[in-house]
Amino acid sequence: MQIDDLLITESQLKTRLNKSVHENRRGEFSLLLAMLSHDVLDFSQFHLPTSETHSAYVDEEQLRERFGAGPKQLLAPEKFDMTIGQEHASVIVQQGEQAGMKAIKLSHCLNPEPLAIRDDKLHIPLTVIDNCELSVRRRLNDTHTALASPQMDAAAFYDDLTNEAIHKPLLVANA
Repeated sequence: MQIDDLLITESQLKTRLNKSVHENRRGEFSLLLAMLSHDVLDFSQFHLPTSETHSAYVDEEQLRERFGAGPKQLLAPEKFDMTIGQEHASVIVQQGEQAGMKAIKLSHCLNPEPLAIRDDKLHIPLTVIDNCELSVRRRLNDTHTALASPQMDAAAFYDDLTNEAIHKPLLVANA
């Protein structure tokens, strides 16, 4: 069995799952299921035709006034600064020494500190991307390169393999 692209939905398998069940090939069946995307939003049921919905848009400020919510907490500071944590830590230590924990909590409620150090909605740390499935990484990169047959200049690769100048340092080291 050869699959050309990433497996995401059951519809890509056509009748392979059904055949593997009826022919009692449990290993193939479990392999096919394991290769499918684990993200529920990738399933065919969630890709139905959409229709326009008319919703009354309510501004966030209007909702804050209506419900009496406090000041909006910043997601990130206006300017990028790696030392923002040190500044906040020194302020907390000073307040803690002078007035105690209640003053720290009060100042945080009145002036909440940002949740992140970077003001970029599209930035996702590499550690998070590396921890995602291949289909999610593909969706994030929005590149649809064929994994089975990557683009490559075979003639230039072969020429590099036969080029003695590249292999000369290896021969000198072995001698």
